[in-house]
Amino acid sequence: EFFIDLLLYHRKLKALVAIELKITKFKPEYAGQLQFYLTALDEQVKTDDENPSIGIIICKDKDRTTVEYALKNMNSPMGIAKYSIKEELPEDMKNLLPSAEEIAERLEKITE
Repeated sequence: EFFIDLLLYHRKLKALVAIELKITKFKPEYAGQLQFYLTALDEQVKTDDENPSIGIIICKDKDRTTVEYALKNMNSPMGIAKYSIKEELPEDMKNLLPSAEEIAERLEKITE
């Protein structure tokens, strides 16, 4: 069985967007896996009025040369991004998201 980590739809681009989440540094085989998913989406899910599916790999780190060689002859639009983990939210984002306590309270209300 095969599973795409996240599958979104971009309304303006009229395209499916497959996102693969990796907890390690980028490896070339990740591009092959994503190409497999994009081909399956385009053959099985995409409708005639939609554009080709887009792939994004989000990983812990990446080497530019490795990424360039891995994506050079890929047929589908793909991008590689890296993430970073922060211990605390930036100040300008703290008031945009609920606190851990607020989330716990909301969950308690839902489960009652």
